[in-house]
Parts: sequence; C-alpha cells; structure tokens
Amino acid sequence: MEHNVTQHPVSNELWNHDLAPTSAAQRSWRWYHFAALWVGMVISIPAYMLASSLIESGMSAWQAVVTVFLANVIVLLPMLLIGHAGTKYGIPYAVLARASFGTRGARLPALMRAIVACGWYGIQTWFGGSMIYTLLGVLLGHPVGGDNLPGLGINLGQLACFLAFWAIQMYFVVHGMESIRKLETYTAPLKIAICFVLLWWVYGKVGGFGPLLDQPSQFVEGGKKAGLFWSVFWPSLTAMIGYWATLALNIPDFTRFAKTQRDQVVGQSLGLPLPMALLAALAVTVTSATIVLYGKALWDPVDVASRMTGVAVLVALLILLIDTASVNLAANLVGPAYDFSALSPQRISYRVGGYITAGIALAMMPWKILETTQNYIFIWLTGYSALLGPIAGIMIIDYYFIRKTELDVDQLYRDQGAYTYRGGWNVAALVAFAAGVLPNLPGFLNAALPNAFPNVGEAFKTIYTYAWFVGVVIAAIVYGLMMNGRAARAVRTANSPT
Repeated sequence: MEHNVTQHPVSNELWNHDLAPTSAAQRSWRWYHFAALWVGMVISIPAYMLASSLIESGMSAWQAVVTVFLANVIVLLPMLLIGHAGTKYGIPYAVLARASFGTRGARLPALMRAIVACGWYGIQTWFGGSMIYTLLGVLLGHPVGGDNLPGLGINLGQLACFLAFWAIQMYFVVHGMESIRKLETYTAPLKIAICFVLLWWVYGKVGGFGPLLDQPSQFVEGGKKAGLFWSVFWPSLTAMIGYWATLALNIPDFTRFAKTQRDQVVGQSLGLPLPMALLAALAVTVTSATIVLYGKALWDPVDVASRMTGVAVLVALLILLIDTASVNLAANLVGPAYDFSALSPQRISYRVGGYITAGIALAMMPWKILETTQNYIFIWLTGYSALLGPIAGIMIIDYYFIRKTELDVDQLYRDQGAYTYRGGWNVAALVAFAAGVLPNLPGFLNAALPNAFPNVGEAFKTIYTYAWFVGVVIAAIVYGLMMNGRAARAVRTANSPT
C-alpha cells in the first residue's frame, strides 16, 4: 500500500523535501542491502571495544560472546517493530515521532536522539584521528605531538589528526545519503578481511586459540571477582542494548528505502545478531591474547594493531581507518541530520543537519568518554539508554496498540490536524517519557558524579543497572494507560483510512 503526502503547502513549516515520504520509485533497498549495511556498522571499533571490555570486566570468552549475542537479539525486536513504519509509509524517525509526541512535541525525541548521535559521531571521529596519529608514528618511527595541551588532555598531534579525520568525513556529509550507502556496501569485505588479519596475527603470536579460549572467568570460585557475575552481567547487557538504542529509534531513516517489509526484516535479522556475535568472538579472542602476551587486557584494537610489525600494521590501520569512516557516517550522521532538520524543517535541510552534527561532535571532546571502561559502559552507554528506552516504548505502544499500524501521513505534515494534540504536544507522551526516565536519574548521577551524589540508595543503583528495560516498560505502560481513553479513540477515528 503506497502512502504519499498529497498536500504540503510551502508555508507549512513541518514540511521539507528531506523529511518527505519516499515514493515507490525511491524504495530500492533489498534485504542484502540491509544485511551489508549492518555488517558495515557492526564491524566497528566501538563494537569491538564493547565486547573486549567484557574480558577486562572479568568474563570468560564464552560468557562475553553469549552476552553480546543475547543483547543484540533483544534490541533487534524494537528495531523490527519501529522499522515497520518506515517501510510502510516511507517516513523517517523524526516524522514518525509526531504520531505519538505531537507535531511540535516530536522535537523532544528528535533532539534526544540527535545529541546522543553527535556524541557517537565524535567518538568515531576520535578513533579515526587516533589511527592517523598511530599511522604517522609508525611511518616516522617515533610518536608525534609532544606534551598535552592545557584543558584538553591531548597533544597537538592528536588534535590535528582528529580534525583531519573530521574534515575527511565532510565529503560524505556534502554528498548525502547515497554516497554513504555505497561506502558501506563497498567497505564491508574490507572489514571482514581485517578480522582475519587480527586472528592470523594472534594465532601466530600465541601458537593457537586454545590458550585464549580457555582463559577462566574471574567470577568462578577462587577468582578475583568470585560470586559477582550477575552484578557485572546485567549492567553489561544493558550497555550492549544501549549501544544500538539510537539506531533502534531512527531505523525508519533506513527502512523507508526498503522495497518490502520482508526486505527490512530479513536484512536486519541476518545482518545484526550473528555478525555482532562473530565480532565479539574476534574481540574476546584478541583481547585474551593480549593478556597472555602483555599481562593485561588491551581493549583498543588500534593499540593492538600498532603492536604489529612490518607491512601488517600499515594494512591493519588503513582498513580500520576506512571502516571507521563508513560506520560513523551510516550510524551516526544520517539519524541526527534528519533529527536536526525536523527541529526547523524550513530552515534546516538534511545537509545542514549534518553540518550541525559534525560541529557538536567537535565540541564534546569525545576522548574524555573513552578514558576508562567505567566512563564508556556504565556512564555513556547505560546513561543514554535510560533516555532512549522510554521513547522506544512510547512509539511501539502508539504505533501497534493505539493506532494498529494505521497512520494518516498527510496529517503528520500539518500544523493543525490529527496529531496536533494540545498546541502540537501530546501530554501523555511527555508524562510517560518523564516516568520512564526519572527512576534511572539517581543511579546515573551516582555513576557519573559519585563525589557529588554519594548517598544514592541501593534500590536506585539496582534500577539503573536495568536502565533501558526499566525505561521501556514504565513509559510503555504509562503511555498505554493514558492514551486508552476517549481522547485516544477520537485520535484513532481521525487517523482511520478513508
């Protein structure tokens, strides 16, 4: 069934070309395009570090791989559910959010998603700059840069390489979505190749995989963290889900180009859980090797690659560099570019939204987030999952239980229409969002600022351990109850097909 906006006056500030529904002719993506896109995004340095950090936290190789696989199976469900609307109606996430949050209120989830993505864009750009920095050091035979700059915590060479990689990515910002899809498709084989390069290097150094996969868990009796497995497992699982929580929301930005629902479902189901588990297996194997070789877990693949010798280090770093650019643009640019455009459609185009994303990423000093696994997993990943989980819960309940997957696309682009609610804001969505976020706030403050918030109760710390789950469930229940009344029936009647 084809849905198009039939009337969209130029004066309507909710409309612009970049946010318009895709037509049947524009929907050319098949399941293998989605699978390639996911392989391209999964094989990435942050995903690698996420899995390898579990070894540093004390898990065995098998415990880490199972944790990663389970998290990706869980997060696949909201991706498929929310992605359905993108394929059926050809609309991006920022427009779909108008159905539940209101034509004005949709700016809230758009902004939440955009700010998180800007942080990720900065993190990936930092990784790219780090590889250029390491590559220069290998070629010159000595480190570059000198002492750290005051207030930044990095040296001049690191800053210059970070800015250089940021500038390289601007080419794809300028040339738009199709250039990003092509980059992802063509670089996927290279990313798989680097995985085998690292495995080959590890095998040669250690003399087989047995010593690596047999590394015991630190949670077993007599281990350093005996009896503490579940206290590490649950926050780690939440962080793993949080890693893809951004894309779980803005997946319509991609599925709007799908030919059929089957294409988006099959492509995502094949492209996410299994490749992510395979990457986790690679990450934990290599990280276990660093324990054997260097006496400590090295969770940064750039650091590991820099310890290779000969031409291998150059090849590894160059492929990682290409990989980082392709992942960053697909996963962390497309969504916020649409989201910023939705804040003021008549003034901000998709391209301008990309410029804003790149600019904010510069200002966030992403290297600070990556200083420790505590910052990366329990503050950054778990923290923003507490913000995005409630939005996912609200959108799923609204689309499937309130509207029965039926939307009036034309009304989504109108100032005064079925999705205006009260002045463009749906109070039920705002209350549900707040209800989903607030229980996680004390735990987040304690994790991020322990000296300022030392007296947070154990109950709130435990709730924060399950941040994404808590946010999804509470927001979904509150929204469903508030919308399941007379006003909701009126909205459903207004949205029913004519």
